[in-house]
Amino acid sequence: MYLKKLVYLFEKNRNTGQAKPMAEYMKLHFPFLGIKTPERKVLLRQFFNETGILKEKELPITFLKDIWVLPEREYHYAVLTVLAAKPEWLEEKHLPFLEELITTQSWWDTVDTLASNIVGPFFIRHPGLEEEAAEKWKSHENMWLRRTAILYQLKYKERTNQERLFHIIRLNSRDKEFFIKKAIGWALREYSKTNPRPVASFIDNEKLEPLSKREGMKHIYRQKKQER
Repeated sequence: MYLKKLVYLFEKNRNTGQAKPMAEYMKLHFPFLGIKTPERKVLLRQFFNETGILKEKELPITFLKDIWVLPEREYHYAVLTVLAAKPEWLEEKHLPFLEELITTQSWWDTVDTLASNIVGPFFIRHPGLEEEAAEKWKSHENMWLRRTAILYQLKYKERTNQERLFHIIRLNSRDKEFFIKKAIGWALREYSKTNPRPVASFIDNEKLEPLSKREGMKHIYRQKKQER
């Protein structure tokens, strides 16, 4: 029922004129239905209200997997919206499911949402899994798992495990992959808003790629400029 209802709502609102530029913006990695974010949010609220899916006691994992394999990108975004709407659904046994989402249909838009909005909160609720997953992902051959390991603490602020963050960054600091270099800079920049001195010292003393250094120091430079 859930699958048919969501597909019906999205297909009814398909916009071929918008689909092409949306796909081009994402480098043609995925086809699009042409449903922009504000409209998609309205449709998903309608879906929630009409189906009552958020009243389910357990994660509707079969439905989410069936949606995830559909080609159009809006369906992938819908899965992430459902997960973010009821984070308590995700239990320790669902870590392999999260890995599946990170490593399939992968691009920065879904992986970054997963890392900071879903995986990060998941580890706060299930701290016993954090070390296990971080240890596995930090040097994984799959680049998106490594990016997630770098970014999952993005919104932790004072909760950030500084030692773990810096360790994971060191392991990936000479990686030439753009998405890893960018993630390192982003993670350092966000953490610098909470703890600038250790971040500045870390950037000064570690061999980071220029992009990572520039991104990592942005907030610190901005703060210094304002203090003058």
